[in-house]
Amino acid sequence: MEIVIALAFAAAVLFGADRLMLWLESHGHVNWRRKGHRDLGREPRAELDKLLS
Repeated sequence: MEIVIALAFAAAVLFGADRLMLWLESHGHVNWRRKGHRDLGREPRAELDKLLS
Protein backbone atom coordinates (compact mmCIF):
# COMPACT_ATOMS: atom_id res chain seq x y z
CA MET A 1 0.00 0.00 0.00
CA GLU A 2 2.88 2.37 0.72
CA ILE A 3 4.18 1.97 -2.84
CA VAL A 4 0.85 3.14 -4.24
CA ILE A 5 0.90 6.22 -2.01
CA ALA A 6 4.53 6.93 -2.98
CA LEU A 7 3.75 6.63 -6.71
CA ALA A 8 0.68 8.86 -6.36
CA PHE A 9 2.73 11.44 -4.48
CA ALA A 10 5.49 11.34 -7.13
CA ALA A 11 2.91 11.77 -9.90
CA ALA A 12 1.35 14.74 -8.07
CA VAL A 13 4.75 16.40 -7.62
CA LEU A 14 5.63 15.93 -11.31
CA PHE A 15 2.23 17.27 -12.38
CA GLY A 16 2.63 20.29 -10.11
CA ALA A 17 6.14 20.99 -11.42
CA ASP A 18 4.88 20.76 -15.00
CA ARG A 19 2.04 23.21 -14.29
CA LEU A 20 4.49 25.59 -12.58
CA MET A 21 6.82 25.49 -15.59
CA LEU A 22 3.89 26.13 -17.96
CA TRP A 23 2.85 29.11 -15.85
CA LEU A 24 6.40 30.48 -15.91
CA GLU A 25 6.47 29.96 -19.68
CA SER A 26 3.23 31.90 -20.13
CA HIS A 27 4.85 34.83 -18.31
CA GLY A 28 7.96 34.69 -20.52
CA HIS A 29 10.46 33.39 -17.97
CA VAL A 30 11.34 29.99 -19.48
CA ASN A 31 10.78 27.90 -22.61
CA TRP A 32 9.22 24.62 -21.52
CA ARG A 33 6.82 22.74 -23.82
CA ARG A 34 4.61 25.09 -25.78
CA LYS A 35 7.11 27.44 -27.39
CA GLY A 36 9.86 24.92 -28.06
CA HIS A 37 13.55 25.59 -28.17
CA ARG A 38 15.39 28.17 -30.27
CA ASP A 39 17.68 26.95 -33.02
CA LEU A 40 20.97 28.43 -31.85
CA GLY A 41 22.60 27.74 -35.22
CA ARG A 42 20.34 30.34 -36.83
CA GLU A 43 20.97 33.05 -34.22
CA PRO A 44 23.11 36.00 -35.32
CA ARG A 45 26.75 35.83 -34.22
CA ALA A 46 27.78 39.38 -35.10
CA GLU A 47 28.16 40.44 -31.47
CA LEU A 48 30.34 37.46 -30.62
CA ASP A 49 32.49 38.05 -33.68
CA LYS A 50 32.85 41.70 -32.70
CA LEU A 51 33.95 40.75 -29.17
CA LEU A 52 36.54 38.26 -30.39
CA SER A 53 38.16 40.55 -32.97
